[in-house]
Amino acid sequence: MKIFITGANGFIGGHLLAGLRARGHTVVAAVREPVALRRKQPQTEAIAVDFNRDTAVESWIPRLTGVDVVINCAGVLHGGRGQNIEAIHATTPIALFDACVAAGVRRVVQVSAISADTEVGTEYALTKKRADDHLRSLPIDWTVLRPSLVYGEGSYGGTSALRGLAGLPLISPLVGDGTMAFRPLHIEDLLETTARVIENDHFARQTLEPVGPEIVTLGQLVGRYRAWLGLAPAVAIPIPLPVMNIVARIADMAGGGPLGTMSLRQLLAGNVGHEPAGVFARAIGFTPSSQKDMLARRPAQTQDIWHARLYFVRPLLRLALVFMWLGSAAVGLLAPVASYAAVDTALTNLGLPARTVAVAFSMFDLLIAAMLLARWNARLLAVVQLVAVAGYTAVLTILAPSLWLDPFGGLLKNVPILVAICAWAALEDER
Repeated sequence: MKIFITGANGFIGGHLLAGLRARGHTVVAAVREPVALRRKQPQTEAIAVDFNRDTAVESWIPRLTGVDVVINCAGVLHGGRGQNIEAIHATTPIALFDACVAAGVRRVVQVSAISADTEVGTEYALTKKRADDHLRSLPIDWTVLRPSLVYGEGSYGGTSALRGLAGLPLISPLVGDGTMAFRPLHIEDLLETTARVIENDHFARQTLEPVGPEIVTLGQLVGRYRAWLGLAPAVAIPIPLPVMNIVARIADMAGGGPLGTMSLRQLLAGNVGHEPAGVFARAIGFTPSSQKDMLARRPAQTQDIWHARLYFVRPLLRLALVFMWLGSAAVGLLAPVASYAAVDTALTNLGLPARTVAVAFSMFDLLIAAMLLARWNARLLAVVQLVAVAGYTAVLTILAPSLWLDPFGGLLKNVPILVAICAWAALEDER
């Protein structure tokens, strides 16, 4: 079959892309950056789509020529930073589903979420549900999959946060009392589910909740990941919900993600679904593997430990760079000229007003800090920072080489700062 997968550059979509192609299907990946995807998978047919903008039915119909099955995996945890959650979860999928009807696509599979319910009440849940409901009203063979927490090789979003918590030294902070429940499902079991759904007409016009065979609490999940990483047991530290609400709001200002308000509300709403144990296994025809067994069959590697250890280092590194640029700007604006006498003398000899130069560079530093806070393009911002620090270092070396001998390491500190910027850029580039 010819299968059209949206969100094929994401965690779930990427695994479905590789797995369904390995089963002999022809797969078209619909992503925002097809060139980047083809660099990773040269044999993949990829086309450019943008769920933020492709909200018209007419924009999808030409892309569906000859397509047998459409699988929609597009999704985001929250809006903002150029991501319109209403468009990505509802408006554009609805247009895509209507286009499937018009183009004669045989089957549509919507990969939704187990929490896509009115009771949850988050924008994430409500927009997902709106697309699910619309698809279920159409005259087409549809299947809605509402999986629980999906984990596997690699991680993204919530599973990355769980690994990050597991990787912390000595302690394991937990939301509330850590009893929030999950039915973790391995990505291979979701792949098997999807394959059976598209290859068997029996699953047409059904809503399924793919879940794992066991209910696991948040505290147990973190403990399992910690043991999987080979780390000694840690002391569980319950974080009261009022404190977590404050943390989530701070995370919202930094871009949200798995620690934001939306994710916290989703977590508190639960992740076990509405069906009793065993219902999904009987419906799909196989029993998903337990998380304990899957982790035992796939021992953690060095990169898994690095990822867990660095998960919370990344935002701290970003905040440290923001603090550095803000501090540099403040010092340049407020410090008396006498505090940089050697530079003042050199600039005066060149006919340049030291105070004006200091103010100009301070404003540039403020701009960099603002771009970091706004999470502007990481790759370009890394170049800007590296050029700025290297440029400042070179100019100050020419004007006042004695600064290299400053007992407080005025210029020497620029060397680790350059390395820190490189590390931040590497951690910030997720895909």
